[in-house]
Amino acid sequence: MQTRRRRAALLVAASAAAGGAAQAFEVAACAIPQIQGRGARGPLEGRRVTTHGVVTLVANSGFFMQDPIGDGDPSSSDGLFVYTGAQPTVRAGDAVQVTARVREYAVGASAASQAAPVTELTSVDQIAVLGRGNALPAPVEVDLLAEGGHLERLEGMLVRLRGPLTVQRNALLGRYGQLTLAAGTDRLPQPTQLVRPGAAANALAAANLARSIVLDDGSTVINPNPVPYLAADNTLRAGDQTDSITGVIDFGLADTSSSGQVSYKIQPTVTPKFARANPRSPRPDPVGGNLRLASANLNNFFSTFADGTSFDGQTGQGCSIGSPARVSKSNCRGAASLAEFTRQRAKVIAELNALNADVLGLMEVQNNRDITAQLVADGLNALQGAGSYALVPYPAQGTGTDAVRVAMLYKPARLRLVGPSLSNADPVNKRAPFAQGFVAPDGQRFAYVVNHLKSKAGCPSSGADADQGDQQGCWNATRVRQAQNLLGWLPTVAAAAGTGDVILVGDFNAYAREDPIDTLTRSGRVVDLAGRDDRSDYSYVHAAQAGRLDQAFGTPGVAARICGARSWHVNADEPALLDYRLAGKSVDAFTPTPYRASDHDPLVIGLGRPVRGGSRLGPCGSAD
Repeated sequence: MQTRRRRAALLVAASAAAGGAAQAFEVAACAIPQIQGRGARGPLEGRRVTTHGVVTLVANSGFFMQDPIGDGDPSSSDGLFVYTGAQPTVRAGDAVQVTARVREYAVGASAASQAAPVTELTSVDQIAVLGRGNALPAPVEVDLLAEGGHLERLEGMLVRLRGPLTVQRNALLGRYGQLTLAAGTDRLPQPTQLVRPGAAANALAAANLARSIVLDDGSTVINPNPVPYLAADNTLRAGDQTDSITGVIDFGLADTSSSGQVSYKIQPTVTPKFARANPRSPRPDPVGGNLRLASANLNNFFSTFADGTSFDGQTGQGCSIGSPARVSKSNCRGAASLAEFTRQRAKVIAELNALNADVLGLMEVQNNRDITAQLVADGLNALQGAGSYALVPYPAQGTGTDAVRVAMLYKPARLRLVGPSLSNADPVNKRAPFAQGFVAPDGQRFAYVVNHLKSKAGCPSSGADADQGDQQGCWNATRVRQAQNLLGWLPTVAAAAGTGDVILVGDFNAYAREDPIDTLTRSGRVVDLAGRDDRSDYSYVHAAQAGRLDQAFGTPGVAARICGARSWHVNADEPALLDYRLAGKSVDAFTPTPYRASDHDPLVIGLGRPVRGGSRLGPCGSAD
């Protein structure tokens, strides 16, 4: 950034007699704590100052400096950022004199960023190095839990965050070199995973935020190379931990949107080391029972690509959405090319093969009848043997008007189809629920229903589906109507399958205590299977909070035969850096393994046999 050279003005009064506002005069020779002040905004905003300090950290667009002595007032910061717009020539340990303008920089466009701007120096006139090799100020010991999220008084200062600190989010690690951490050893829960929406959920969200901080990499470089903080196996999982972090307190965006969440950050002066506190599991945990059921969101598995080509070499292709159908390559939401598809398919098949379920419910498969779904079955059969898996037949009612559909695979050697496949074509369902009855060789019978409710994305600005500020996000009213519609459809499913034992799985886009789930369970017609043993089980990480969007419910009769239902944490805890995509990466950490096959964790269910008369064993083989 080009700078103007100006002569430092004489020292004058820093504030007006009335209102405490800075007078319209140039200001010089101010100590850093005077510039920072005691509030969110410094008293010298817009004024040109000269100040001294020691450089504590150099970034690619400026540097942090700190008064080595300070003013002894814990309510005012002794450090600040000097924005140069380009790589500065100073080094950590330099004693410097800087003449520049004071600015209160609001990072992004959110209300929170406007309320807590960063005090910095910009439009630099002069940076004079007065000496080199100085000792850095001693870091201030900080306990995030004790601070309660109030770090303004430490803005720009060198600190040591006491641990343990646990990784909560790593989605932006490859893109921006940042992680979200929280004090303690536990995961931050999505509020509505544990409590009902409204005041209690908002309080829990605030408590989560107060424990959190973003660990950045001291750079504004996009797609850094090397990617910071990765372990030797090229991952850093949510749930991994570090004992402490030493660095400078900053403030900025915690998300990709300029109007999104903002957070205090720490720019490390010493690279932290993380311990693998949340190890990978090569296969799902045992869930018992004699039948293994599963569901998996495949994160937009398309065989027609955003470049207009398809898996079989056709060009000028597109994907269908709406009724009447609109076909365009812009509707293709998955792989951008055949090269990406090949990588995505390898990961998806690796994940589903490890699940090894007798019935597989799939979400986010391209809605082009059975073309794309069949590619999944073919990939599994190539590993497990011809005919190991078959598709549940495409339903006569279609599969909805969205670009993605739900689908179902099963093992013919383990189960036989009972009745027709059904799809719920009610207009409330753009992605129609899909049902099929099954019977095992011993006569065990059940129906399986795969669902994908309306997502929380793309909020309307008003109305019942707008974000109500209760932690449920948008489109909640639509999801409630879909849940009600699903309950009304259960008798049709039961009649077609010849059994009242119905299991519902899928991505409900609602956490366990939200209105759509409450609508289902409060009816008494279905039981929450995944939440019975572990309410904190999760399948998705959003905004550094973990919760379960991928649910399982069963009618009371079949619920009594469920031996286990839990998520396999193979995706949500892994950085997006590991996925199939080729674009937007400086480092390619792809491997043809299940890890980060999707952004959702799959759910696995163990179904036991019905209890026969006179048996001393329960449905899961244990003594009653």
